[in-house]
Amino acid sequence: MLTVLVDYDSGNLHSAEKAFQRMAAETDAGRVLVSSRPDDVARADRVVLPGDGAFPACKQQLADHTGLFEALEDAVCARARPFMGICVGMQMMATVSREYTDTAGFDWIAGEVVKITPDDSALKVPHMGWNDLIIDAPHPVLEGIETGEHAYFVHSYQMRVADPAQLLAHCDYGGDNTAIVGRDNMIGTQFHPEKSQAAGLRMIANFLNWRP
Repeated sequence: MLTVLVDYDSGNLHSAEKAFQRMAAETDAGRVLVSSRPDDVARADRVVLPGDGAFPACKQQLADHTGLFEALEDAVCARARPFMGICVGMQMMATVSREYTDTAGFDWIAGEVVKITPDDSALKVPHMGWNDLIIDAPHPVLEGIETGEHAYFVHSYQMRVADPAQLLAHCDYGGDNTAIVGRDNMIGTQFHPEKSQAAGLRMIANFLNWRP
């Protein structure tokens, strides 16, 4: 089994690579590879798309890697490989982002990415640090994760899903903020599971052994 973390120059993947490698070793889930090669994505059994920074820049960086998005879409949509998007990697699953300028997403999960607007003026944007997860729907990747467990967030924008059934978890930051989305063979986390200690490592292990 091969899990590929897609590298498209969207940030430092060191911590994600180490977390996925650790949990793959502990659960006998095969090999973890960081790669920017479309051929590696094409042969992957599971695909992870991280992302740090602004949505338009991340989308452009992905497009600048010739053939990478096409390989990703074929693996995830045509061949139903399990997929995890992390932070902006999750946001790019949406239909459109409103960050800076309207930018089309993958449209894998209908919805839009909008700026966080806390109803408490004392709450700063970006939303940065630890927050409690509120689980909205069961999912195999969330097995063993309960409401109240902590995750580490760093973001100024969030995804608003069109279909409430595709909202798996949220957090409270001056109002509801999307934390986890998913459908079929796809799941996305706004927070960084690789930085979320026990709960995040549990999710990574569950993903590595998930068979949709």
